[in-house]
Amino acid sequence: MSGRKRTVNIASLLKLSLALFFLVMMIFPFGLVLINAFKSRMEIIQSPLALPGSWSFDNFITAWKTMSYHVVLGNTLYITALSQIVLIVFSAMFAYLLVRWNWKINKFIFFMLVCAMIIPFQSLMIPFVSIFGKLGMMNSRTAMVFFYLGFGMPMTTFMYHGFMKGISKEMEEAAMIDGCSYFSCFWRMVFPNLKSITVTILIINILWIWNDFLLPSLVLIKENTRTIPLSTFYFFGEYTAEFGLAMAALIMSVLPVIVIYLFLQKHIIAGVMDGAIK
Repeated sequence: MSGRKRTVNIASLLKLSLALFFLVMMIFPFGLVLINAFKSRMEIIQSPLALPGSWSFDNFITAWKTMSYHVVLGNTLYITALSQIVLIVFSAMFAYLLVRWNWKINKFIFFMLVCAMIIPFQSLMIPFVSIFGKLGMMNSRTAMVFFYLGFGMPMTTFMYHGFMKGISKEMEEAAMIDGCSYFSCFWRMVFPNLKSITVTILIINILWIWNDFLLPSLVLIKENTRTIPLSTFYFFGEYTAEFGLAMAALIMSVLPVIVIYLFLQKHIIAGVMDGAIK
């Protein structure tokens, strides 16, 4: 009995050691960037792994002013927030239509949505950019929202579609007998039950749109329309030798996403668990 208990303890210790090893491996690069963001160039060259002699925010202040961080942050927030709103509203309503209305064409539409998810963006970007350029919609942040709606709607609708099939239909029928319209029924009864999957979709799409570089690099040419990844790219290219400034710029570019993730963390886990069960 004691031998079995000792074997179990050794196995648990090995699992814990392995988990700690991978945790350190994942955190180490971010920690290295963080501590070097507070150092001068000479301090980084002399000892990149040591803690800074003084925790100065000069690199962050200089990077903020040089990047016009408040402008690029506003551009990124505008595009990300508006894209999330239209993606969630249109995709949730579209999934509701596909699930609740038993039309023959629904299966074909759903099949086309699945097919659209496997088409790589690189095969579409040149025609799209050419068309939007002729329409005079280059350097338009609103045009970016239209792009993200088109590219994100198949996956978002697919996720809502699978989740919505698990919601009881009897509850909606009872509400409609009492005079509730389809529109009211959806927003008052169905959509609140989609909270966990909506938060999961929200996080996935925020990470995608916030960190997207390729599409903004094709559409947003003017400096005052750039998003954070674009501005960080140009800043990093200009200040490659100034490691402290570059590290501070990188920290500022990922900080908003980390804050959002930590704020919604419990909802993400709940959404993943519900999705796995359904």
